[in-house]
Amino acid sequence: MAINATFRFYEELNDFLKKQYRRHSFTYAFNGVTTVKDAIESMGVPHTEVDLITVNGNPVDFNYRIMEDDTISVYPVYESFDISSVQLLRERVLREPKFILDVHLGKLARYLRMAGFDCLYDKHYDDTEIIQVALSQKRIILTRDKGILKNGKVSRGMFVRSVSPKQQFNEVISRLQLENFIHPFTRCTECNEKIVPVEKEKIIDQLQPLTRKFYSVFYQCSGCKRIYWEGSHFARMKRFMDDSQRRL
Repeated sequence: MAINATFRFYEELNDFLKKQYRRHSFTYAFNGVTTVKDAIESMGVPHTEVDLITVNGNPVDFNYRIMEDDTISVYPVYESFDISSVQLLRERVLREPKFILDVHLGKLARYLRMAGFDCLYDKHYDDTEIIQVALSQKRIILTRDKGILKNGKVSRGMFVRSVSPKQQFNEVISRLQLENFIHPFTRCTECNEKIVPVEKEKIIDQLQPLTRKFYSVFYQCSGCKRIYWEGSHFARMKRFMDDSQRRL
């Protein structure tokens, strides 16, 4: 027996829908008993992108079973208006946000590390590893693969829409409201470990002649021992960080 319900998806959730369903109410039919989670994912929307679902004006969880003539509204994560007084479908942003990124987001991982965020990235990670690490270490999954976000075990994740790494960075910071968590140049862009000050005399043998001559302040990764200083590369990174923060 077919069950008919009326749906309305809000804001960026429309990006996942077929064109005929975007930005207006529509009727959708299901055969047999269907949970609201299965329903929204069958339309292409990963559950990790959803923060609130109401049925006939009342908030429900993902396990709600759709009834005939239900009116269902689906709202995205981190919507601009305050919905804190109703039943949310996941916890708020972690106190210290940490990420794990899929194979498509290597450059984004570098930008986020540059901003001070703890980001795990390895081009050899498969979906199973990403999910296991995200769960065990309480990390947010960032991905260009909607499929991984539909896994029922995943509770924190974001589909990154932009294809430009710089725009991806601004998208993540803005959508997850991370402006106050940015601490530029405190983490190694290569290995993700913290950067600490180091005396020039301790690393002088590792410096090129011109770097040794013109620079006196240095930092070193506590993990891979990569050396950093405020040269031309630093200046370019700083301009990017400054420009991004002005846009937020």
